[in-house]
Amino acid sequence: MENPVIELKGLTKLYGSLKAVDNLNLTIDQGEIYGLLGPNGAGKTTTILMMLGLTEPSAGTVNVCGVNATSNPVAIKRKVGYMPDNLGFYDGMTALDNLVYIARLNGIPESGVRPRAMEMMEAVGLEKSMHKKAGAYSRGMKQRLGLAEVLIKQPDVIILDEPTNGIDPSGVKEFLTLIRQLSRQQNITVLLSSHHLNQVQQVCDRVGIFVDGKLLASDQISRLSDQLSSKESNVVTITVADLLPVTAGHEQELLQIGGVKAVTMAGHTITITCTGNCTPALVRYFVNKGFDILGVHQKEYGLEEIYQRYFENNLTENEANGKSGSLLQRSFFKKIKSQ
Repeated sequence: MENPVIELKGLTKLYGSLKAVDNLNLTIDQGEIYGLLGPNGAGKTTTILMMLGLTEPSAGTVNVCGVNATSNPVAIKRKVGYMPDNLGFYDGMTALDNLVYIARLNGIPESGVRPRAMEMMEAVGLEKSMHKKAGAYSRGMKQRLGLAEVLIKQPDVIILDEPTNGIDPSGVKEFLTLIRQLSRQQNITVLLSSHHLNQVQQVCDRVGIFVDGKLLASDQISRLSDQLSSKESNVVTITVADLLPVTAGHEQELLQIGGVKAVTMAGHTITITCTGNCTPALVRYFVNKGFDILGVHQKEYGLEEIYQRYFENNLTENEANGKSGSLLQRSFFKKIKSQ
């Protein structure tokens, strides 16, 4: 990335002896949706506060849109829209009036305040409810209204801290779709902080796995899956037609192919565990033996498995160094393992 919109270098935050953020290096490009994934207490919100210039780092630098957030926090607030996990509106005012008030606070000229507010209500799909009092809004509607509030000053970057907490599944899907649509249409950079793995996987271009204040991995999910596959066993499932039987003799021959560790046969499905990418050699074997191949599937690691591996490795490393990890983090890891 030649000109990243967000650039964190050696970012560290200490609270006494507690290292909430530990030497964080991260770049996020324009128009990218980046998911900062980790359990509660991992340091995600602390990182966001430093990016907004609301707390000073103990070490390192944070630049957003080319501005140093620590030395020039006011300029950052003009360029960045922030939606915290707990939103506050004036419940006795209509949603539109709430936005009009926010528009005035952001210095929008009076002649453009109401049109801009109405435009934002339409952008987030609340145009039919703009005259309803905010106190009557559901949690999902308030999240949409919060997004309209963030967008009203036309920011270059929006930061969303646990934006889907308390929203029902259908509302979550609609909200994430809206985020992606707005990012693509307006080329807005989005940093989404969450502990919901499946939601991050749905919307983000890249993800960062954040544990104990450390960024353990950062990349596209597909690349993280490939990296994990290169370290662990590959599993290939091949389904064949029933014209020829798969026998124990075939199993022994398959075990002679370089890299093949184990073979399991169940009906017309053969599952082969390999130390590398054996798929081409396996396909050639079955074709040469006269089998009609109906399907070939090479296992890909989903975000939950990727996160579990990195999280487990971090816990193991901590325990080897005499650290047990926080109760919240260990509880989160057990939750992931049980899914």
